[in-house]
Amino acid sequence: MIKVASYNIRKGIGADRRRNPDRILDVLREVDADIVALQEADRRFGEREGVIPLHMLDEHSEWKPIVYGMKARSLGWHGNTLLVRKTIDVLDFEAIHLPSLEPRGAVMADLRTSAGVIRVVGMHLDLSGLWRRRQAATILAHLASCTHRHPTVLMGDLNEWTRAAGCLRDFSGDYTIADTGPSFHARRPMGRLDRIMVSPELKIGACGVHATAESRKASDHLPIWATIGNR
Repeated sequence: MIKVASYNIRKGIGADRRRNPDRILDVLREVDADIVALQEADRRFGEREGVIPLHMLDEHSEWKPIVYGMKARSLGWHGNTLLVRKTIDVLDFEAIHLPSLEPRGAVMADLRTSAGVIRVVGMHLDLSGLWRRRQAATILAHLASCTHRHPTVLMGDLNEWTRAAGCLRDFSGDYTIADTGPSFHARRPMGRLDRIMVSPELKIGACGVHATAESRKASDHLPIWATIGNR
């Protein structure tokens, strides 16, 4: 089994309205996942600079980012990136372009882990239900078109408030959704906006929301996590 997590870090801005990448790293250390999908990992304007400096990840963490190279100083694609343990081999990666009214995207990577080769998709979907469904359809079509198939984990901030409709219904046709629990708002979680989903080749073990004193301060979302393995 390996542990995966998804975390909307809100550009590193915490409950005190201060940007603090060290605090985000502290929460990631608490979660201690092998693979993390981050959303809002880049600043919104200008150079779209990564919230967590690359040197900080290299020198003070167990993870390496998959840098998608869209902007020289950014971590990902429209704020989405994947962090993986430094012992994990990155076999391939790409950004997935999504139809949208506002800047949205998804990122994908094939990773060699202790549980075998796993394909991971990180995403941050639209606030509009119509566009969320279009984006879900684009992601599913992209995965279906890949020449090589691998057991797949989808995770991210879906912005879907309903439990069994909208884009969740679209994804649930092919993927099992982990029952992690509500992760938004961090101070008083009510919305299950963040999701982890796995293809039929994978099983979900334990899962949950990482709610600690530190995570409640670091962002407006709490991290979600799940352990997964082959069936």
